[in-house]
Amino acid sequence: MISEDIANAREAVLIQREAIEKLGNSLEHNKSQAKAFSATIDELLSLKGRLIVTGMGKSGHIARKIAATFASTGTPAYFVHPAEASHGDLGMIMRNDGVLALSSSGETEELDGIISYTKRYKILLLAMTAQPKSTLARQADQLLLLPKTLEACPMGLTPTSSTTLALVYGDTLAVALLKRRNFTATQFHKFHPGGKLGQRLLRAENLMHKDKALPLVNIESSMCDALIEISSKRLGSAIVRDANNKVRGIITDGDIRRWILKSKNEVGTLATNVESVMTKKIHTISRNSSIAESIERMNTKNITALVVLETDKSVVGLLHLQDCLRAGQVWQK
Repeated sequence: MISEDIANAREAVLIQREAIEKLGNSLEHNKSQAKAFSATIDELLSLKGRLIVTGMGKSGHIARKIAATFASTGTPAYFVHPAEASHGDLGMIMRNDGVLALSSSGETEELDGIISYTKRYKILLLAMTAQPKSTLARQADQLLLLPKTLEACPMGLTPTSSTTLALVYGDTLAVALLKRRNFTATQFHKFHPGGKLGQRLLRAENLMHKDKALPLVNIESSMCDALIEISSKRLGSAIVRDANNKVRGIITDGDIRRWILKSKNEVGTLATNVESVMTKKIHTISRNSSIAESIERMNTKNITALVVLETDKSVVGLLHLQDCLRAGQVWQK
């Protein structure tokens, strides 16, 4: 029985894989479809409003996911249920918006209200369907044609391969669009501040101590000033900077212990200039460095803090290992 189940599963996988290969081949070798794909990206780039994604039944579930993918990669998008649209939700679609409608047959009755609305107010209509002569395809400004394929269902009735194709095509559009936008990991993090994705994309500037919380002393300062700064900011160190806010060194707890042992019998020790005590070899990162990269740097150098620099090399923050650990990052030794 197990072997039969696995055979059925493999057959379903192979049928859907073949469908995806058909989609890839059609985009690569069919000039009209390649042109429609590129034109759709142009339309989405120039869209002044939002992208409304809609579909009924299984296509509706896929449409929701496509909308979520677009929204998380820099294109404002949301799902509108086609049946609800005819009962007031058409008001959610504005003149500057665009509509992406999914229907394998292209004849989904519930889409009629949205199609008519886009035509009446000259709203961009993108159609994703497997039927080039359907009502949806004929009314669309751009046709994203899905290749005809077998469903993985043995009866050929349950949407499987067709919905897989629609999902893959939606992801393909989103990926092509984010590449055209030069969408960066930093921008991606803005839409994914929580969870594992958010943690992986955190930057030094997100966790660093800055402004009034940043322990700073000037190069002309005394060790008395440094001790007060270290004690008040409670980070176990103080950054030494010059008049141009460029880092010159750092004073750590270890530096202080070594200084005390060396000068315990000297008079006027607290008046000692910080330059003679500080560690001149400073480990720094840019404010845009990832937390993963920062932890790796601390791990490699066997240190617990990094000075964070602006692009002009001026001091903007201090990143401490404990802040990374509190944010859920992993310290590997």
